[in-house]
Amino acid sequence: MATTKIFPITTTESKALAYIASPAKTDNRRLVTSFYCDDDPYTAAKKFQEIRNDIGTGRSSVLCQHLIQSFAPGEITPEKALEVGKELADRLLQGNFQYYLAVHTDTNHIHVHCIFNNVSLNDGRTFETLHNQGNVKERSWKKLIDLSDEICHEHGLSVIEDHESSKGKSYYEWTVDQLHLSWKSKLKYAIDQVIKVSDNFEDFLKKCADFGVLVEYNPNHKIDLKFMLAEQRENNPRAKMTRARTLGWFYETPRIKSRIENNKQFMAYAPRAKIIRTTADKFLQAPALTRWADRANMKEVSKAMNEIAKRGLTYEETVSAAQESFGRQMKLQDELDRIRMQIGDLSKQLKLVELYVKYRPYNEHFKMLTGREKKKFHSEYCYELDEYQKAVKKLKDWYPSGSVPSLELLRKTIGDLEAEQKQKKQLYTQTADETETLSKSLQKIEQYLGNEQERAEEEQRRKRKKSGDLE
Repeated sequence: MATTKIFPITTTESKALAYIASPAKTDNRRLVTSFYCDDDPYTAAKKFQEIRNDIGTGRSSVLCQHLIQSFAPGEITPEKALEVGKELADRLLQGNFQYYLAVHTDTNHIHVHCIFNNVSLNDGRTFETLHNQGNVKERSWKKLIDLSDEICHEHGLSVIEDHESSKGKSYYEWTVDQLHLSWKSKLKYAIDQVIKVSDNFEDFLKKCADFGVLVEYNPNHKIDLKFMLAEQRENNPRAKMTRARTLGWFYETPRIKSRIENNKQFMAYAPRAKIIRTTADKFLQAPALTRWADRANMKEVSKAMNEIAKRGLTYEETVSAAQESFGRQMKLQDELDRIRMQIGDLSKQLKLVELYVKYRPYNEHFKMLTGREKKKFHSEYCYELDEYQKAVKKLKDWYPSGSVPSLELLRKTIGDLEAEQKQKKQLYTQTADETETLSKSLQKIEQYLGNEQERAEEEQRRKRKKSGDLE
């Protein structure tokens, strides 16, 4: 489903152009085009500036506008996206504004970036002056989505029906909202998407911002990695970052590096292990409390070791088994998402065909009438005739060829998909439970060993300090 958003750029125009022109994202700039500027992003920025200096008024703080059009995964090729994006830019801007357009293929959904000058080539007026005047609220955004939907329909691409609920969102952001996840689950889902498109850990840290994830990484600290959704910070400036360990075993630094290296496009929400950290002062100064914590920790580790022993695995084999289970879980998640979207689309089509069948007799009878009888019939059954025309129009969007499936076929297809969905949900639950058990066991063992090592080091430091004091 194509989504669109547009926002102004007031600083670092050249950096924004260089970002969307990145060879790694655009197949070595094969998927780049421009209008009245240059294919080199830095030269394009200079061309933009020349127009602003020569014929612009200089009163607007906006340098250019950034338009993004995103498509559903697997729905469009990069070459087709370039064609559709260029058509959208040409029809929206009408040859009045310079633009630089690039198609990005480095995420799981293809999307188009178009940065265009805020000052018109023809008269120096700004985009806001030309497109955001009048009584219509946010006129440019409404015009943009209407044009995008129209072009997508012409090319047989899907669109989002409720634009108000998807306003200003990328396809990725819209998808996350459809999943109705909690803040923590949204954060983990976002991190999973970043991992899928990252070349290495450093690249992962840089790309987090593209997916709305704030990240803090300090390898010299015990708590080395923290995350937060950008929208959390926007809603609550005092919100705290979430430790990677809190998110689960798969979200700690070593595991993220491993997942990137192995290109594991998986998602799993492992709970936090219950190992008590015994190096805090309250434990060092209270032997009884330390003994209690040790017993509690040993109990948790014993449970973890028993889970591994039941499967006849070594520690290293358990790591591999967890990753394999993780992979199966994500594959099933992708399949369930695909089925969910198919059922949703087919259910909408089914309702339209039901309306079409219900009101078609009214339209057939109406066509046979003439004169006063036709006028009278239209007056009495205007609602039914109008509903029929609405259904016909929407069905043409779904089936441009005019070949509409029967009610029986649609119902059978939906039934088959629901049966498949039920089967895969059961398998997903079993796989998710296995992933959770293995990852939780591994996290408990690793935290326990780390805690014991840290406590031993702390005891050594205390002994050395005590020896120094005695000397």
